[in-house]
Amino acid sequence: MGGSRKLLTDWLVIYVIACRLSRHPRSAGGACSDNARVDPNPSPPLAVTHYENFPVASWLCPPQLRAPIAAIYAFARTADDLADEGPASAAERLAALAAYRADLHALAAGQAPSARWPAVFAPLAVMLQRHSLPVPLLDDLLSAFIQDVEKTRDGAGYAQRTELLDYCRRSANPVGRLLLHLYGVHDAQALRESDAICTALQLINFWQDLSVDLPRGRFYLPEADCAAHGVDRAQLQALQPTAQTTALIGDLAHWARSTMQQGTPLVHRLPGRIGWELRLVVQGGLRILDKVDALRGRSLCQRPRIRAWDAPGMLARALAM
Repeated sequence: MGGSRKLLTDWLVIYVIACRLSRHPRSAGGACSDNARVDPNPSPPLAVTHYENFPVASWLCPPQLRAPIAAIYAFARTADDLADEGPASAAERLAALAAYRADLHALAAGQAPSARWPAVFAPLAVMLQRHSLPVPLLDDLLSAFIQDVEKTRDGAGYAQRTELLDYCRRSANPVGRLLLHLYGVHDAQALRESDAICTALQLINFWQDLSVDLPRGRFYLPEADCAAHGVDRAQLQALQPTAQTTALIGDLAHWARSTMQQGTPLVHRLPGRIGWELRLVVQGGLRILDKVDALRGRSLCQRPRIRAWDAPGMLARALAM
């Protein structure tokens, strides 16, 4: 498990949690096996070590924010494991997520959570009190995990872009809003621009991970877009690009790029290092889209990745923003 992207910045939490980059086993060919999956109810991971390539609360993060960012990461990452790791059935996953959600709400009500996930909820309790973390945002993340389990169980997709955007509102946007909350940024325009960036990053992750998601029964390409391009599920699951699937992927990549552009003014409105860190996150997402475009539909069978040699160009673009 795990991805290769690594930007030493706490804003990369958006890239890893919101876009759920550590969610899937990665393979060049796209087929995934469940044979090596782990226990569905593992001991909670340590917030800083669970995802080896992700420097949560790294030394670049302001010291006062390391603990709350680590607590948010542990909460989201453990929920992601419950939703996606191990050989559990959909019913077992949903039961575990319901118990996890109940513990969150118990904590928010000043009650003791269960003893099931102490490494998650003990530090989170402290951070909720110390930083007044908005519980509805944490709950939104759980609702998105639950929806993923249900849709995968039912082989369901998303009828329209608006339906997919509602999923992004809960799966991605809360992380950006939580980080802005920690940095003391609350104005409406900043929140809208953060939502646009996080939604774009989630969409980019979808179009990056087609070769992984489709074999696992995850359908994020809106059905209306597929129909408009004359593409059906059988074509997508064949993982072989055609003129129709290439046009579809290109159209969706353009949508993600334009959504990102709606949020980029935020990098100029955030003070100091946080704005510069966000520039790199934005450029990381845009670089993935460049690679999706360059593959000309072959992202159905090949997952584009950011490599070390992409860093200079991303940095140059970040400086030019």
